[in-house]
Amino acid sequence: MTTGPITILGIFVADLTFIADRFPAMAETVIGADFRIGPGGKGSNQAVAARRAGAEVNLLVKTGNDAFGGMARELFAREGIAAGHIAPSGHLPTGAASIYVNEASGENAIIVVPGAAGSITSDEIRGAEAVIAGSHLFMTQFEVPLPVVEESLRIARTHGVTTILDPAPAAPIAPELYTLVDVLTPNETEAAALCGRAVDSVGQAERAANFFLGQGVGTAIVTLGGDGAFVKSAAVCEHVPAFSVGAVVETTGAGDAFNGALAVALSEDRSPIEAVRFACAAAGISVTRPGTAQSMPTRAEIDAVLSGK
Repeated sequence: MTTGPITILGIFVADLTFIADRFPAMAETVIGADFRIGPGGKGSNQAVAARRAGAEVNLLVKTGNDAFGGMARELFAREGIAAGHIAPSGHLPTGAASIYVNEASGENAIIVVPGAAGSITSDEIRGAEAVIAGSHLFMTQFEVPLPVVEESLRIARTHGVTTILDPAPAAPIAPELYTLVDVLTPNETEAAALCGRAVDSVGQAERAANFFLGQGVGTAIVTLGGDGAFVKSAAVCEHVPAFSVGAVVETTGAGDAFNGALAVALSEDRSPIEAVRFACAAAGISVTRPGTAQSMPTRAEIDAVLSGK
């Protein structure tokens, strides 16, 4: 089990998912095959993933006092996630995400409106400093304002807490931000946007990882979808294959399953390669299920995949 809590800063949004055989062109209407509403947002999804994988989890999140906010609070209570560290917004609504899922491939395209979660401030993060300081590991993404991301990473680093940054959605990073990151976990698209070159193969992932290490990141983990992930640090340079555990139903949330499970494995002091294998197993399970938070696997399921059962 983990040696201390994992704290995650991020957003909760309601996922509005539309399944269709193709994405409509501008001014076109397409008849879809299915529709559903469920909990989402990278921070919330990663918190569920980490909690189900066996960690004690604190979530720094801001919601509205509305129906979607009620969905968030029900989720956190059900999953056992401590998410009461920042007060809800009194005037902004809880955010939402429009998710298109291709009916044949399970691939997705997403528009996120953070809503109340986008109003979280650096002052509120400083108010939660004791929570971050008491953590074994801290993780965040780019769905909250970048100044808040930087402040949270700086607080974690000040207190000697290991930091993970999932740079999604991709945004320009100030050079000093890289130096606050122990583990960076971009996917191919995000890695390409950040390093300014295509990332379409394992070799290109290694070049991207070299760029990130040159900026001051401790370990770069470039996720490659069905091709697994590439891991690079001063001591490690290895491609970790993906796990195929069934037919792909939907890829939405796979990156969050990966990051949440990765945080758990690293907090258990596993080696980077062992941690990435654990994370790949979690992601491999998640894509066989619909939804985001709903698709996150349990610890027993991850262990079963790793043991070949």
